[in-house]
Amino acid sequence: MLTAITIESRKQQEMIDISAEVQKAIRASGILEGSALLFVSHTTAAVTINENADPDVVRDMLMELGKVVPDDDGYKHLEGNSAAHLKSSLVGCAQSLIIHQGSALLGTWQGIYFCEFDGPRRRSVQLKLSAE
Repeated sequence: MLTAITIESRKQQEMIDISAEVQKAIRASGILEGSALLFVSHTTAAVTINENADPDVVRDMLMELGKVVPDDDGYKHLEGNSAAHLKSSLVGCAQSLIIHQGSALLGTWQGIYFCEFDGPRRRSVQLKLSAE
């Protein structure tokens, strides 16, 4: 089963918790045991799994990514969003999840984040769900 989650980013760079939307799609599929593949088909966005209990973690991650890949560093790309392309490649465009008892198997403090590096934009995450 293939479905998509639509995301409206509001800032140039942000991490949006999409855990609830992913869980909703899994429940709607009726799959109790299997796997889920999340794929971001945008070259300036990404998806990751990390802590969702303390919002400072997201702030710190964006801050440190900005240090590793500054927004303005003499890039040649004409669109002016080379930093977003680099951050997308560093974080990654896909994540795999285990579906167990009808839900994504995540740790107590884990959440699924869509990472926007070139917003605000309307985006989507493709979700491929497979039963065992």
